[in-house]
Amino acid sequence: MKRLLLFISSLFFANANAQSEFDLENVMKIERRDMIVMKIDSYLNEKSEYGENIGKLNSSQKTFLFVENLEREINNGGFNLFYFNSSGDFSQETVNALLEIGANKTAEIVKKANSEFKNGLVPKDRTERQNELELIKEKAEENWDNLDSEFYEYQDNLTELLIEFVIKNKTEFEK
Repeated sequence: MKRLLLFISSLFFANANAQSEFDLENVMKIERRDMIVMKIDSYLNEKSEYGENIGKLNSSQKTFLFVENLEREINNGGFNLFYFNSSGDFSQETVNALLEIGANKTAEIVKKANSEFKNGLVPKDRTERQNELELIKEKAEENWDNLDSEFYEYQDNLTELLIEFVIKNKTEFEK
């Protein structure tokens, strides 16, 4: 029992230290722009317990995380994976996040992908969404494949837009 308590307390302190050690000023000095985004993304994922406790993030941090979750899912398996996984819980918020950072073309792509769902409304509940995915998958797949390809063109430079957004909202990312 004593070992278990020691282990749990060490995890708690390690997690607290990891979060308190985030230094945005040093992160922004990283030479590779994509690494800046990855560092901030990692920090926000840890802080929000990988989206399980999204309420720990402020509005600007959520915006950043929604955009990064979209990019990660599309690059790993396209819109089908985006909707299948928990990132799909926030599909409308993702459109709003893209608009907020100025990624208007990418926001339009996500809107088109969302339109495959009944009335263009993607269920927030993952199980409900996965059930609906099974019903629409065959019909939606061709459109999603085309939208995946359109996404890969990166008509909006998401890395630069996210960095600009962080700079503009710096105090929100230092929390």
